Amino acid sequence: MTKHNCLLSFILISGVILSSCSSTDSNPESLEESLISPDVPRIDFVVMSEAQSHQADPNVIWYDDFNKGEKDYMESTGDIDPDESYGGSGGSMKVGFEQGEINGEGNRKLAFGDFPDPNSNVAQRGQQFDDIFWRIYVKHEYGWQGAPKKMSRATSIVSGNWQQAMILHVWSGKENSLTLDPASGVDGQSSTVITTKYNDFDNLNWLGNNPSSEFQISSTGESGYWVLVEARAKLNSPGKSDGLARLWIDGRLEAERENLNFRGSYTDHGINAVFLESYWNSGSIKTQGRWYDNFIVSTKPIGPVVCPSNPTLFKTPYHGPGDLGAWEVELATDYEGDDVVYQSKELGNKGSVVVDMNNGSFCGSLKGRSDLSSENYFCKVRQKSTNGEWSDWSRWHQNFKVVNY
Repeated sequence: MTKHNCLLSFILISGVILSSCSSTDSNPESLEESLISPDVPRIDFVVMSEAQSHQADPNVIWYDDFNKGEKDYMESTGDIDPDESYGGSGGSMKVGFEQGEINGEGNRKLAFGDFPDPNSNVAQRGQQFDDIFWRIYVKHEYGWQGAPKKMSRATSIVSGNWQQAMILHVWSGKENSLTLDPASGVDGQSSTVITTKYNDFDNLNWLGNNPSSEFQISSTGESGYWVLVEARAKLNSPGKSDGLARLWIDGRLEAERENLNFRGSYTDHGINAVFLESYWNSGSIKTQGRWYDNFIVSTKPIGPVVCPSNPTLFKTPYHGPGDLGAWEVELATDYEGDDVVYQSKELGNKGSVVVDMNNGSFCGSLKGRSDLSSENYFCKVRQKSTNGEWSDWSRWHQNFKVVNY
């Protein structure tokens, strides 16, 4: 088969005719094999410890797990979904779309610190923050298609008509990636704010939005499980270009901008708002669900959820020929898998597993233990159909933390 030929193959699986058109070299045997193998699974979530480290952390400005009623945001729209949440209980913020919809189901506008509106709900009112981190978990419905433009932003609002001294957007980048899109609303090295209103794009100085993440968060292949997204915005020292912007996805640093001049020499206000958004410039390709959960804003790095030393892992639902026959999971202390510390047995068709000696063995740096030590961990998983076919192993993903108090 030549490179530019189109291979059209029809294969009957479980009574459904599947077709595939390939523009690259392929052969019928490899195509048939890919169509009878199960989907590569993921760990959807890890059951969290009741006590999370941020709950007693003085560096945390805000936390919302969307479990216990509506919190006091400056603005809040959309519903809480009681049927979807990281950890399997509670709720999450609905941010999905109807077909063709531009504004998604919900948003949250959090004001804090020196936000200049005395009538708004403002967390930790009166403080000034020049360096913040914010974290959410994001889940796209299985089978998701397309890249909605806007996910979140941190900004400095400096007046009652919402002039902005700076913005750091976390927006869709190339294809299905995320990128950082920083902008300044201050005139060069001066202290003059030149924006006149919110989203005054004509008067913003856009600082460049490369690079995009390698991780394709809104791709169909990464849909159906919870993904950790954390960003950092650090304002420049007055008159210098030493500001920072960073983006982590699933425990990896995916995008970084250094030497940024966010605010010239303006110092009257710091970063004082983080917005969670759901906006698709061209409208959604189809009706599809998306959710945010476990929203934290802090002055220090946040990282993943905290879990027990014998955590419970939940696999994504089975997709593929036949039914789920068995699955296996491994844990490592790094996202390259250089230090594998737990290997499960074949786990049958139950969708969850407790990481203990009954279900597998501890190895590597944890050989001889019966639980996980205080450390960060990553998961790798594969599954087998009742037809006897194994999927490929997943990438290392679903970073979580164990803290042994």
